[in-house]
Amino acid sequence: MGETLPMSAPAPADPLSSRTCRFCGSPLEHTVVDLGPSPLCETFLTADQLDQMEPFYPLHVRVCADCLLVQLPEYVSPADIFTEYAYFSSYAASWLEHARAYAEMAQRRFGLGRDSLVVELASNDGYLLQHFGPFGVPVLGIEPARNVAAVAIDRGIPTITEFFGAELATRLVAEGRRADLLVGNNVFAHVPDLNDFVAGMRVLLAPDGVLTLEFPHLARLFEQNQFDTIYHEHFSYYSFLVACRVLAAHRLTVFDVEELPTHGGSLRVYARHQADQSKPVEPAVGKLLAEERATGFDRLDHHLSFGPRVEAVKHALLRFLIDAKRQGAHIAGYGAPGKGNTLLNYCGIRTDFLDYTVDRNPYKHGRFLPGTRIPVHAPSKLAETRPDYVLILPWNLRDEIEAQLDYARAWGARFVIAIPELSVW
Repeated sequence: MGETLPMSAPAPADPLSSRTCRFCGSPLEHTVVDLGPSPLCETFLTADQLDQMEPFYPLHVRVCADCLLVQLPEYVSPADIFTEYAYFSSYAASWLEHARAYAEMAQRRFGLGRDSLVVELASNDGYLLQHFGPFGVPVLGIEPARNVAAVAIDRGIPTITEFFGAELATRLVAEGRRADLLVGNNVFAHVPDLNDFVAGMRVLLAPDGVLTLEFPHLARLFEQNQFDTIYHEHFSYYSFLVACRVLAAHRLTVFDVEELPTHGGSLRVYARHQADQSKPVEPAVGKLLAEERATGFDRLDHHLSFGPRVEAVKHALLRFLIDAKRQGAHIAGYGAPGKGNTLLNYCGIRTDFLDYTVDRNPYKHGRFLPGTRIPVHAPSKLAETRPDYVLILPWNLRDEIEAQLDYARAWGARFVIAIPELSVW
């Protein structure tokens, strides 16, 4: 591309001996939280794998003292994690509605039409791009997980099954394709080679185009003890301050931001090329930056206060489970999300506490949770066994799941969540 990117750093060859910040290259010497060894959270086991070795990797989150990016080392390459993936976005009704509302808003706000191009990075099964169809807006998905991309392709959504970066972006531009709207929903955290990814976004974005990124907000993670959103697939955890810093280093300007309820509290960041003066910076940007500074997200010491609160959540959940099992209670789980696997492995919860869990995604049925080996069944299993308690693992979908499980009240079932604090109702 004939240019030097600011603040880029080479990827560490050996994450165990070379811990450097993936954004600025500084040494990583400070711990945010250490959740111990854990398996890849979306690598579900089949029955014939139960007697085989399962790799565990540290979930030791560090923060860069210079740029304050919170991050995990790249213990496993994205190719090992995302080439085949167990997460399909379309199985969450609330997320589908979120995507539909976004498409409607973006089409209206940015005047997208038949001559526009919407590109989504990590487009999953086409859950979002399908909603641009009624507006006649051309779309392109980029999704490296072949099994997930196949679903989108079957829906008629053009999808490239490759990992995104500067090389792919340059190739698309050479083909005459640039994004008028470039979308990255819950992918920003999944990128180990951060500078290459952001460089690719800048290349692919049309001169007057808009980039939107949605990602879990570090401020909410801290505030609500959301340590279960930490797993190996999430390489980085962003405050708004750091997200703006990363984008600015690649000459992308954040001009608007929204705080969203999704995934326990996320940000939707709107960015443009620095040279594009047609989109003024909205007051919401300065307001949120000021709030984060006032809270302490511009200071290292604030990032180092999280660990003890995480331990308190673990202790409360284990006390409840031990007391319930002593009383002869049967406990099942609802959901098999990545966050649930972090929680269960960190707390050491296996079938001695949780009989099984259920999930709406048929891909997971008949398989076993990574690490804990808890079996995954279809939701109908709950009515068959009538557990006394249901531990809701995707607590961010609490209201949606409680409505789905209303029938369990008939046999006296009670619901449990562990985060942000233990709640039984």
